[in-house]
Amino acid sequence: MSRQHATPLIISADGGAVARAVPLGLGLAGHGMSESDIQELIHRHPLCLPIGEIDPMFAGAIAICRELTTPAGPIDNFLITPSGLPIIVECKLWRNPEGRREVIGQILDYSKELTKWSSSDVQREVSKRTGRKGSVVLDLVREAGHEVDEIAFNDALTFNLRRGRFLLLIVGDGIREGVEAIADYLQIHAGLHFTLGLVEMPVYSTPSGEKLVVPRVLARTQTITRTVISIPDGMTIAEAEDDEGETAYSAAETPERAEARERRREIRYSFWSEFLEGLKLDDPEQMLPSPSLGGHVVFKLGAPGGSSWITVYRDVRYNAVGLTLSSNVNSPGERASRLLSDQADDISNELPGATVDFSGDRPEISQRLVLRDLNNVEDRQNALSWLRERTNAFVNCLRPRIRSALSEIDKG
Repeated sequence: MSRQHATPLIISADGGAVARAVPLGLGLAGHGMSESDIQELIHRHPLCLPIGEIDPMFAGAIAICRELTTPAGPIDNFLITPSGLPIIVECKLWRNPEGRREVIGQILDYSKELTKWSSSDVQREVSKRTGRKGSVVLDLVREAGHEVDEIAFNDALTFNLRRGRFLLLIVGDGIREGVEAIADYLQIHAGLHFTLGLVEMPVYSTPSGEKLVVPRVLARTQTITRTVISIPDGMTIAEAEDDEGETAYSAAETPERAEARERRREIRYSFWSEFLEGLKLDDPEQMLPSPSLGGHVVFKLGAPGGSSWITVYRDVRYNAVGLTLSSNVNSPGERASRLLSDQADDISNELPGATVDFSGDRPEISQRLVLRDLNNVEDRQNALSWLRERTNAFVNCLRPRIRSALSEIDKG
């Protein structure tokens, strides 16, 4: 169900007159706000963002610039705290369903690029964008009334950039049905070290011409705690993923094994990048994953907590690729999957060749293709084409059914 604000009422001081504010940014003829207008509003009045409600650590942010240039594209709004924590804002008017899906990929790409930056890179790009010389970021923080040490600030900024300590904000004028599942989509990304907030920020015009901003936090991710391990000099902690995407660690690793591991990761990333670049989905609301370094990618189906998804995998040990409906044990997603049992025949007809079995402890809806050699160029292309076609078919068949089953669970 769409979650929207009621239109605010403007009541006079004596209580005798009532007027309605006029919504902006929804494409109303003649005065709809653009994404650029929302960017300017945030840049001039950063307090309109409910940052403290999302993560108090990022409170007191200072607006630095709009359209900060990165290799992944321009960041709509870039802000920073006096302690050197970066904030990335992506503004979106929710008219285009394709845009709703792409906004996640955009903001993740921006954060990925910024992990390669230092404070000097930020200072350089902000200087180019604003036309100001010198330590412009530091100057803007000081102009906002904060006394900060230059060396400590720059060290902290570099530290936070390299470790991905960001606040990512997606700001929309009116969130539509399906968009609130965006936060769940993020859970499929390994190494989630940032906080994300989904903010609905309708803007209204009062009868006297002022703008009325009504921000509301719709969703936010939880902070992921990482463990720091101390190891003896000369030893390393090596992370390796096998072809099923499982993670294993060893206390020491030779340069040869490390090089081979990186080659395997590059091959996987290349495979999934090519898969996603050529993937065309009929469902414009389906969130897309990012390319994976592991043996699979997942397509979340909108269940609470991200508890139901389609796993698309590549298994070089058996020269096979495939798909399967997956869910967390004893979760709403698993319960929704079980409710599909009375539709088994229809699902089998829509997914010819797939295994559709509800007789076991957990429902199974899956399909697998075995080839001669996934490292062979022709077999690789056949695998990619088959996966793209089957992924679209699985999404078309299963996503609406899971959503309907979840609705039945809510009503029950």
